[in-house]
Amino acid sequence: MADHPEVAVVRWPDQTPPIGDGLAALLTAYHLRTEAEKGAPVAGVAELPDRYRAEITDPRTAFAGDVVLVARQGDATVGCLVVTSLAHGQSEIKRLWTDPEFRGRGIASALLRAALTHAAENGVDTIRLSVWEWRTGAIALYERLGFTVTRSWDERGQLVCMQRAV
Repeated sequence: MADHPEVAVVRWPDQTPPIGDGLAALLTAYHLRTEAEKGAPVAGVAELPDRYRAEITDPRTAFAGDVVLVARQGDATVGCLVVTSLAHGQSEIKRLWTDPEFRGRGIASALLRAALTHAAENGVDTIRLSVWEWRTGAIALYERLGFTVTRSWDERGQLVCMQRAV
């Protein structure tokens, strides 16, 4: 899939060339940054909660049944996004992250459009996501792509839950 002239969006692990290390680096940055933003910074992967550490060390198992989309620019793995498997007509977008050095180039938009295409092709009626309220840039992007705020399905405070029809 290509959605931007300089960005290729591929499904992992079905792609060539291998991108496991690039995906691990993106997930590491995502989780370390998120923990710091939540006010609970950790020094490294070993200090992350087990479920987040598992995504980094064994993404094939952690995301079994899900689709992982990875953005590549040249030889660099520059963004990722997970679309959960279909359940009750819904899927969820998780782990949208773009390498900070590559932001502002349409990578997150390309990943989101690829996720929406994947959802449509696989019978998803509604796609949802949750985002921390302080990630205002991400919220604005989601709104531009048709997501609207909805009642929360997550008990954690400071999360904004959004959804859109596919």
